[in-house]
Amino acid sequence: MAGQQFQYDDSGNTFFYFLTSFVGLIVIPATYYLWPRDQNAEQLRLKSLRRVHGRCLWYRLRVMKSQQSIIPTLKKVVLLLGWAVFLLLAYKVSNLEREYHEYNPFEILKLDPSASMGEIKKQYRVLSLKHHPDKGGDAATFMKISKAYLALTNEEARRNWKEYGNPDGPRAYTFGIALPAWIVDQKNSMLVLLVYGLAFMVILPVVVGTWWYRSIRYSGDQILINTTQLFMHFMYKTPNMNMKRLEMVLTAAFEFDPRSNKEAVSRPTDNIEVPQMIRELGSVINVKKKEPPFCYPYSLKARVLMLAQLARMEVSEDIEEDQRFVVRKCPALLQEMINVGCQLTMMANSRGGVHAPRLVSIENCMKLSQMVVQGLQEAKSPLLQLPHFEEEHLRYCISKKYKVRSLQDLVSMKDSERRNMLRFLGEEKYDEVLSVLGSFPHVTMETKLQVLDDEDSSNITAGSIVTVTVTLTRKKMSEMFEKEQATQPMATEEASQEDAGDASKNKSVKVWQNKNKSTKKAAKSKKRKPAPKKKPAPPHQAKGDKPKQANGNVAGNEMALPKEEEEAGSDKGSESDEGEGNKDSGSEREDESDKQSDTEADEIAGDDEEEWEALQQSIQRRERALLETKSKVTHPVYSLFFPEEKQEWWWLYIADRRDQTLVSMPYHVCTLKDTEEVEMKFPAPSKTGNYQYSVILRSDSYMGLDQIKPLKLEVHEAKAMVDNHPQWDIPDTEEEEEPDDSDGIEESEEEEEDND
Repeated sequence: MAGQQFQYDDSGNTFFYFLTSFVGLIVIPATYYLWPRDQNAEQLRLKSLRRVHGRCLWYRLRVMKSQQSIIPTLKKVVLLLGWAVFLLLAYKVSNLEREYHEYNPFEILKLDPSASMGEIKKQYRVLSLKHHPDKGGDAATFMKISKAYLALTNEEARRNWKEYGNPDGPRAYTFGIALPAWIVDQKNSMLVLLVYGLAFMVILPVVVGTWWYRSIRYSGDQILINTTQLFMHFMYKTPNMNMKRLEMVLTAAFEFDPRSNKEAVSRPTDNIEVPQMIRELGSVINVKKKEPPFCYPYSLKARVLMLAQLARMEVSEDIEEDQRFVVRKCPALLQEMINVGCQLTMMANSRGGVHAPRLVSIENCMKLSQMVVQGLQEAKSPLLQLPHFEEEHLRYCISKKYKVRSLQDLVSMKDSERRNMLRFLGEEKYDEVLSVLGSFPHVTMETKLQVLDDEDSSNITAGSIVTVTVTLTRKKMSEMFEKEQATQPMATEEASQEDAGDASKNKSVKVWQNKNKSTKKAAKSKKRKPAPKKKPAPPHQAKGDKPKQANGNVAGNEMALPKEEEEAGSDKGSESDEGEGNKDSGSEREDESDKQSDTEADEIAGDDEEEWEALQQSIQRRERALLETKSKVTHPVYSLFFPEEKQEWWWLYIADRRDQTLVSMPYHVCTLKDTEEVEMKFPAPSKTGNYQYSVILRSDSYMGLDQIKPLKLEVHEAKAMVDNHPQWDIPDTEEEEEPDDSDGIEESEEEEEDND
């Protein structure tokens, strides 16, 4: 049949449809996402940060980059060219549509569809005389006119035209291939094969191989594998690593070697600049160290540049860009070093604790990250993080009159005393210092200790998995100023109302402590509440035993019964003794006790349901946290000398500071914007007793904001397993032999004979 014949459109017009669709799928989304409209938003964001971060190095570099960058202009030019190509292709396709119009014989004969047969014949005669080949006309045009006349005058041809759209009847379907016409041309077959082989057999393998070779050299955190191995070697070799040794190991990373990283540059001026900086730094460099790779030129240069950052030395313009590169890489490398230390600690714990990195080594990595970001040495005051503070100004702060050594001490001062102490700054600089100090983070920690997989979640047994839930709440230091102003008048009123002895004690209490002693006195003077009904003891508890108190809580939060309940309990005991003597009313009390036991059972069931619902909610909350991907953009760090915008991140871990060991691995909190809940798990000690741990929160960007909170652990002996299903036990003795059926049959036959 004619309808089953397939022909390809060698003209290649279909390719323009494909190309137009392809360009449109690229240009339209690219315009939406890549059009540099965010440039205005970035400028507005920088303008909002100017009051606080205006003096930061990263802020000035960002503003300079936004003003000098030509990338937004290039983006606009590329997108406009793409739209021009798309519109040109669309215009081409709109012209191609004319080749696929419907066959209309009236249009070919230039007649109205309502023309009569006489008009059709007359028009055909005129056109045939005009376009006949014998008269000098075009043969193709004459064939079209003849075919149109036939379609209107011949009944069969007219029927075919109305049914199939063609007077010749069904036609073969033509399908256009989405390739240009010259590709399907036989003359260009060798060229097409050559291009195909070059693209898929040479270019593609080279690109994939290059990408694979580069990817296998880096870890998941974009750190060179060789650098990770280097850190592991030295942390295993030196478990107790001091700060000086740590700086040498850090700057020996292969990221700073031009042979391993193309971003690292070796300049001809290094032979002049680096020795001069070594002389200025003095003995801090430790040039005489001949241990490789510390003695290599790239490692020595990186160490000099990092120590110059910590000393806040001015460097020449030739080497300033190299210093910024080294400083930008340091936080990520220190995080990798902490990860390596945690891995070695876990390996050492499984093998008996041999060559485990000490806690001081990991904490030195955290301290060095703070030092690099703030451009301060370890022994320097945290007050030097603020603008306009110099070394000579610190003597006013640490004097006997003020005794201000930390940022918290500066915040807790009265405004009048603070202005008097910082009078050397002037009014404008003083306001800037307060603005910067008010933007610093103030984080509070709340800890909750529990064993999730146990019936009694507050009872910690030997070897159980302990879960410490830490809730971090981040606020600004400026809220501390407001709190100070609000609490000062309240403190003065309380001091005037109390006695002279109490007033002298309250003077030593700091501003942010809002404990009111009058509340304790009021609590003691309250009337006793009626004693609640005594709940029956659990079935597994003996009659004379007392219920055990839940232990293992955070220090300062131990559970204890109030005096009212204890006295109520003693009253209950006396009432029960009197009840034993009154035997006549025993039956009535039995009925009441039955009703009371039913209500208490309902209360216990309700408590179990509440605990179960709370457990389910915590599980659902953890599942949602796993599914949600929070942004790591928290708050920009105020840093005067760090060359890149840094976000506030924290380390949270549990440690035994007495033994200098990690209890739980450090958790890198990267999403603390307002509130964050972190769960840390660790196995309880295998021996019973009391243990003193510490929950430690350290900043990776600020100095002087670290927090340590004590954590008490009271480990009890694990409960013995109770067999609740004795029927499942298999007896130790051998199974008794089953009686033989034949013996039973013989015995029954003998009994029948005796009866007979």
